[in-house]
This record gives sequence, structure tokens and C-alpha cells, in this order.
Amino acid sequence: MSKNVEMVSSKVLDALGGKDNIQSMTHCATRLRVVVKDQNQVDQKKLEDIDGVSGYFYQSGQHQVILGTGFVNKVYQYLLENGVDEGDYKEAAREKLSKPQRLVKSLADIFIPIIPVLIATGLLMGLRGLIVGGFGVELSPELLTLSQVLTDTAFIFIPVLVTWSAMKNFGGTPVIGVVLGLMLVAPQLPDKWAVAFGEAQPLVVSIFGLDLSITGMQSSILPAVFIGWLAARLERTFRKIVPNVLDLILTPFLTLLTSLVLGLVLVGPFILLIENMLTDAIMYFFELPFGIGGVIYGGLIQFLAVTGMHHTIVPVTVKMVAETGYDIINPIGTAAIAGQAGAALAIVMSIKDKVKRSTMFSSVIPAFFGITEPVMFAINLPKGSPFLFGCIGGAVGGGLASVLGLAAAGTGSTMIPGMLLYIGDGLLLYVLVIVVALLTSFTITKLAYKEKETKIEKQVA
Repeated sequence: MSKNVEMVSSKVLDALGGKDNIQSMTHCATRLRVVVKDQNQVDQKKLEDIDGVSGYFYQSGQHQVILGTGFVNKVYQYLLENGVDEGDYKEAAREKLSKPQRLVKSLADIFIPIIPVLIATGLLMGLRGLIVGGFGVELSPELLTLSQVLTDTAFIFIPVLVTWSAMKNFGGTPVIGVVLGLMLVAPQLPDKWAVAFGEAQPLVVSIFGLDLSITGMQSSILPAVFIGWLAARLERTFRKIVPNVLDLILTPFLTLLTSLVLGLVLVGPFILLIENMLTDAIMYFFELPFGIGGVIYGGLIQFLAVTGMHHTIVPVTVKMVAETGYDIINPIGTAAIAGQAGAALAIVMSIKDKVKRSTMFSSVIPAFFGITEPVMFAINLPKGSPFLFGCIGGAVGGGLASVLGLAAAGTGSTMIPGMLLYIGDGLLLYVLVIVVALLTSFTITKLAYKEKETKIEKQVA
């Protein structure tokens, strides 16, 4: 049965204190995110009891109502059409964040708009793997080239996507970010990988007697973020000092020139060095013997997901796929989701009330498609120990994935959609990791959890 948009929207709005209490609102893939004027007018119990709401939690100054993929867009649009002002959500939310939280949120705001493209690219890689590896079809050179255009473009030009999104997020003109990103991978510059493998020489520029080696920044993430941030600040500064009559001409010119010199020639190479060191350290962590890295990450990533800090791993996975063509973190993250799903399934199956069981089961289903918030915030976290049991399942599955050396031919998709990333290479092992993580948390929860042992009610701070 489809959810009634008008009914759910009205009840959500009422539980949040009415439209006059809404300071700002936005939404992500599954959640309506609201900043209110008066916290005391929010009725948490009423929100959680709405038929059509999969869960609710309060975090970093935001009331987050879990509505599910697709449905959240409809509720958001209905509220807009019925007089709720979206306001300046970014500024309203930032006012309530600490400096570390602001940093994490900035990273999330930069990469969340890019993720759907990366997911689509990963699925296209999986589709090609299904056709070639699954059905044994041999592609002609022409079709192979066209398929590579579909699967490789986003990662080859990832600095373009990042500078565009960073420029937009930091208040600059997005098209300037696009041009700066294109300059970072301009064909006139020596390819970074060709230089690394000794197939080309870097471009050497002498400044004040100092020789600087310059290459393109293919697949680089942090330099693109820095240049997007720098260009946005420079553009705002230039707009203040450039006369209005010359603004259209001089401001873009000065922004591009200064950003490119600082970002590509002076500061960019240093940030690229830091990025490479961080990436090497993270890769070393995940390649620790006996699957130790997978155990730690698989067991702890959902704690980061609760705080929103899991977005900090996105730049690493994007860079990993762009440079190597595979993602070793994907199967471990999938194991963590499967662990939470297994714990929640154990809870649902222990409930005798058919109506309540059906309602709770609807929160478990999204986990099998890689969306973990409903199952965590509607079932596992409120009950306490099932969340920890889910993390144990994630640790066991993550350790297994590391020991097996499992890797995805792309990034972004997990659980059932993620299966396409393993077609032709590791699909059965991927399914095994999911089953092991799910059964581990399911079994522990069945044996150890008693409904009466924990009854935690989340309070709005």
C-alpha cells in the first residue's frame, strides 16, 4: 500500500510544532532534516508513531525524520507547496555545529551531490561485467571503447566534479569551479600517472630561482577541494573590490588566474603529497594481516554513521577507485549494513503482534538496498544492545572480506544493488560476506537480547 503524502506531511509538520516553528528544512536520500525555532514544541513520541515514518532522531541541531528513498522527496515538496519556508538551511544548521562537525558537514555537502553519479558509474561497470563475465559476450573494440566512456569518465575527471561541488558549497560561481577542475586535468599538462611510471617528464617552472615540478592532478580529491574553497573565497573578495562596471570581466579573470597559480603551482602539489600519504596509510590499515583492518572498520563504521562522520571516508573510496579501479572498503561497509539488518531481523521475528511486526519489518527492507538509517534509528539504537550486536556482525563480516581480499569494481552501491559490482569476480564471496555478517548478528541477538533488558528513549537535547 502506498503512503499518503498529504497525511504523513501534515502529521510530521504538526509534530514539529507547525510551519511557524520551522526555521529551515532540507532533505537527503532518506531523511527530512529540519531546524526548528523552539525545541519544546517538537513532540518526539508523536513523530515516531506516525504511520509512514520509519524513525526519528535529533543530531547536531537537526530533527531528522526518516521517510525513505523517494517518499522523502514527495513530503518535502508537499511542505514547500503548502507554505513551509525552506529558509537558509546550511546557515541555520552550521550555527549549531562545533568546528569538527562543520568540517565533516562541509565534506558531506561536497560529496553527496557527486555520489549518485559515482553509483551510476559503478553500476555501469557491473553491467559490463555481467555482459562480458556473466554471459560471455565479447565486445567489439568500438563497443568496448564506448563502454569505457560510460564507466571511466566520471573518475578520470573527478577533480572537475569536486571543484564544481566545492565552489558551489562555499558560495562561489559553480561554472568557475568546473573550469578550474578542467584545468587540473588539462591535456597540456603531463599526466600524473605517466610521470609516476616514468613515461613522461613533469613540467618544470622556475620561480625566483626555485624549480617547481608540475603535473596534472588526475584522480586527486583534496587539491580539488582546496582549490574550490580557495576560488570561492577569492571570488567573494574580488567582488568587493572590483568596480561594478568591470565585475563581469575582471572578477572571473582574477579568480581563475589566482586560484590556478596558487592551487596548481604552489599549494596544490603540497596538498597532493599529504593526500597520497593519507591514502597510503589507510590502504596499509585495510591490508593488515588476519583481516584486522576489516574487523575494526566493519565493527565501528556504524558508530560513525550515527554521528554523520562516515562521510569522511567518501573521498578515500573515490580516490581509490579513480586510481586503482577497485574499492576494498565497499565489501566491509556492506558487511556493517548486513550486521545491522541481521540484528533487526532477530528483533522483528521475536514480536508476536502482527501489525507491529509488519511495521518494523518495513524499516528492515531498506537495509537490503544499502540504506541503513531506518533499521538503526527505528529499531536497533532505541533498543540498545541490538545495535552493538549488529556491529559485531559487521566486524566478523568485515574481517572475512579483508581475509578474502574482496574488492568492488566501483563504489557507492552496497548490499543487493552492490552485487553488480562483483559480477564475474567475487560475487559468491560477496554474498558469503553478507550472509556471515547477517547470521552472526541475528544469532547473537536471538540468544542474548531480551525485550525487557533495555528500554531507551532518545531525548531531544
